[in-house]
Amino acid sequence: MSAVIVVGSQWGDEGKGKVIDFFSAQADFVVRYQGGANAGHTIVVDGKKTVLHLVPSGILHPKTKCIIANGVVLDVNSFAEEVRALKLTGYLKDSTQLMVSDAVSVILPYHRQLDQAREKALGADKIGTTGRGIGPAYEERAGRKAILFGDIFDDERLKEKLQSTLQEKNFLLEKFYGEKPIEIDEIIRNIKVLREELKPFRTADTSLVIHQALKAGKKVLFEGAQGTLLDLFHGTYPFVTSSSTIAGSACIGSGVGPCEIDKVIGITKAYATRVGEGPFPTELFNQTGDLLQHKGNEFGATTGRKRRCGWLDLVALRYAIRINGITHLAMMKLDVLSGMDEVGVCVAYELNGEVIREMPTSYALLSKVKPVIKMLSGWTDELEKITDIKDLPMNSRRYMDFINAETGLPIDMISVGPGREQTLWAKPLFS
Repeated sequence: MSAVIVVGSQWGDEGKGKVIDFFSAQADFVVRYQGGANAGHTIVVDGKKTVLHLVPSGILHPKTKCIIANGVVLDVNSFAEEVRALKLTGYLKDSTQLMVSDAVSVILPYHRQLDQAREKALGADKIGTTGRGIGPAYEERAGRKAILFGDIFDDERLKEKLQSTLQEKNFLLEKFYGEKPIEIDEIIRNIKVLREELKPFRTADTSLVIHQALKAGKKVLFEGAQGTLLDLFHGTYPFVTSSSTIAGSACIGSGVGPCEIDKVIGITKAYATRVGEGPFPTELFNQTGDLLQHKGNEFGATTGRKRRCGWLDLVALRYAIRINGITHLAMMKLDVLSGMDEVGVCVAYELNGEVIREMPTSYALLSKVKPVIKMLSGWTDELEKITDIKDLPMNSRRYMDFINAETGLPIDMISVGPGREQTLWAKPLFS
């Protein structure tokens, strides 16, 4: 087993960064395959927190090579800042540890400005984007007008592409949204300042690097951003992100065939959260929801926004398992549920008087469902210092056994705190 995808099974913020960091000690490569700086992957090592937005979460392991593949949209300014911060804290001492595909789409200031102008214009009907320019960048890629990472090192090609795209973007910004236009010379000056800093990470074909690694029997982790229910095609549309977040996107964004994949690890919290707008069937509007939010420190790593909190939704989890082909589950933040007399789990929905066990894909229908909640006995023991799954309180184990029975999948990894060392696992990842 040498190729494993790690995917979020909820609305993002499941703890993918911690899982990737933990398993990167065993991996030779970590590949980020979609999304952009709207991701916020938090890693805590020896009490020190590192938040990554673009750089793969394996970067804290010096022997692990990290790749930003074609499917990512790269904000060059954010990327440069992230690289500087890593170097200041003693990481990324060798630039060959990190590779960026020449075919990655680049995010520039006009993408962010257009994204924010759109959200502002939508008012009460806003989607709840991070305003990082992700949507406009993916639109530009689909429109075959994207500026690629390789382009920023070619003055003539860069200027030609910018002149073409800014004619349209400035028309929208000025005439439709009433915003200031973007000056081409300002963008080019900014890129020239960054260019030498970014050049050491430039790699012509990262797909070839991954292919050669797999052929040589190297262990490769594929890291997704956001979560299944935010997928552009299979999420709670239109309240979704601008890329495909499911496991199949790992093959598309990285340039590897599906037969290369051995396992798909689905990350789920022990409860559910969501940032931004959109349906959330198990959301709690009471003290329990507030408790989960504060005890779980549920504030976005990228935006700082409060996360909406609710009980674990097994209907949605089973949906995520099906469309991702998830083979194993990792449960994060089990410790947050400690101290509760009872813990709720959504086992079905009620829709128009009928009980259903499959998640409606229609936003209109999903907004009308009522969760069917089963209450399980809670536990009082704190879990943060537990180092062996066998030592978990009986009721917490019964909680996981219930999820196992409902989903048909083993929970092979459990997080009992934010630290790397607060991770319990039952089976090796690569076996």
